[in-house]
Amino acid sequence: MSADKHVEEEKSLNFLEEIVENDLAAGKYQSIMTRFPPEPNGYLHIGHASSICLNFGLTQKYGGGTNLRFDDTNPVTEDTEYVESIKEDIKWLGFEWKNELYASDYFETLYAYAIKLIREGLAYVDDSSSEEIAEQKGTPTQPGRRNQYAERSVEENLQLFADMRAGKYADGEKVLRANIDMASSNMLMRDPIIYRIKHAHHHRTGDKWCIYPMYDFAHGQSDSIEQITHSICTMEFIPHREVYDWLIEKLEIFPSKQYEFARRNLSHTVTSKRKLLQLVNEKHVIGWDDPRMPTIAGYRRRGYTPESIRDFCERIGVGKRENMVDVGLLEFCAREHLNRIALRRMVVFDPVKVVITNYSQDGEILLAESNPEDVNSGNREISFSNELYIEREDFMENPPKKYFRLAPGQKVRLKHAYIIQCDEVVKDESGTVIQLNCTYIPETKSGADTSGIHVKGTLHWVNAKDHIAIQVNEYDRLFTVEDPAGETGDFQSYLNPASLKVVPNALAEPSLKEAGLKERFQFLRKGYFVLDKESSKDKLVFNRTVTLKDSWAKAGK
Repeated sequence: MSADKHVEEEKSLNFLEEIVENDLAAGKYQSIMTRFPPEPNGYLHIGHASSICLNFGLTQKYGGGTNLRFDDTNPVTEDTEYVESIKEDIKWLGFEWKNELYASDYFETLYAYAIKLIREGLAYVDDSSSEEIAEQKGTPTQPGRRNQYAERSVEENLQLFADMRAGKYADGEKVLRANIDMASSNMLMRDPIIYRIKHAHHHRTGDKWCIYPMYDFAHGQSDSIEQITHSICTMEFIPHREVYDWLIEKLEIFPSKQYEFARRNLSHTVTSKRKLLQLVNEKHVIGWDDPRMPTIAGYRRRGYTPESIRDFCERIGVGKRENMVDVGLLEFCAREHLNRIALRRMVVFDPVKVVITNYSQDGEILLAESNPEDVNSGNREISFSNELYIEREDFMENPPKKYFRLAPGQKVRLKHAYIIQCDEVVKDESGTVIQLNCTYIPETKSGADTSGIHVKGTLHWVNAKDHIAIQVNEYDRLFTVEDPAGETGDFQSYLNPASLKVVPNALAEPSLKEAGLKERFQFLRKGYFVLDKESSKDKLVFNRTVTLKDSWAKAGK
């Protein structure tokens, strides 16, 4: 592929961008308005991130604005905790909304819209049970039939609807239905319910209302009130578009238009709020922001950057066909960004002591690059002495051929320091290696090596006389299969038992004592890490964001 053709493909528009450009070129709108309308009944997940990037991205590119509108029409499941978490997530991703709005802002207006439909004979109060309504709707191949309640007069419907609002009826005793077409091929057009009775405390309106609009009645009308030009939903809302358009037409309000795009499902993940809530309630995770959860809060706590998530959303694109995206792509995006910004530090998880027998100095300060990918990151100081710790896995007493780490009689380089050779192995009574006695070559100091000696192995280490202890949480994928929700059996049976490995007393450079929550670190040869928000000065906890390489692909998982 030529470079020019590659650039041209990179700049190609997705189908929603084409719609917007055509609308603007035709003078249909002077500027566009989109909205992000979450229901505040849970934390946002990675699928919501894609929708956020799409809605806000369109108005960033073409001008206009994006409203944050909370679809708070179901008081039973909604909470201000979720409202605040949603706002925090959107801001963290790097977006600002034009207006913060709530469907509950429009309850009086929506009620007036319902009255208008009743007055025009386009809505009626139905006393049928939910089971009776479902049976009367027919099947996809058989038309439905109206019951006797559809014959009520306008005056009777107006009175009954007023009585519903006044709280004279119990939950489920009556509903308000739109009078559309019981023979429609679209089952949703068969006189859909637009209001139901629900005696429940609302997180914003308190006990003022005991009737609440259904999604199909609140959504399009809220869009219209806000003069949303492009109302972008996922593909499962295609059947709802006909109801959306019918209500706007009959109410004679601003003609917002609905457009649909396909979900991008993420492998080794579930994003159903019901399933995520189940994981939280049954203590499989520590909460909505557990670093293994696919919530934006979980990714933030795990150390993902907003840049990496926006990059992921850009890479998966916008289309009309659902597909499964490998979570490895999200991990790749994280590595790409973290490699550029993460500060390098040395941390030993499973230490074995190294004593340098011919090092006679009290110690010295060495210089080490903070990030070789960032010329502006500068150097950091690390202390060196005759007693160090290295990883136990970096030593082998009887190594195979082409083993380039430390072994008896074998040389390796200590990162940022010297070349050493193992001369003696010290074991305890059980035969466990407890100490390696080594010698160093003074002429091999990193940055000033005059020895001409070349070794293939380089090990990280910490100073035994100058280090701190930290806890390390090594997080991995929460599920062992690509599509846990699509497998037979309970999705929880596919939980990964190795999704969290805790290293309670890893040894680290003292500089990590000053780590901040917004900083990202690469622990050399270990992976990318971030300070956990529950850390304290007395107990520093670091979460692994991703490994340095895709270990799952290598293992064929």
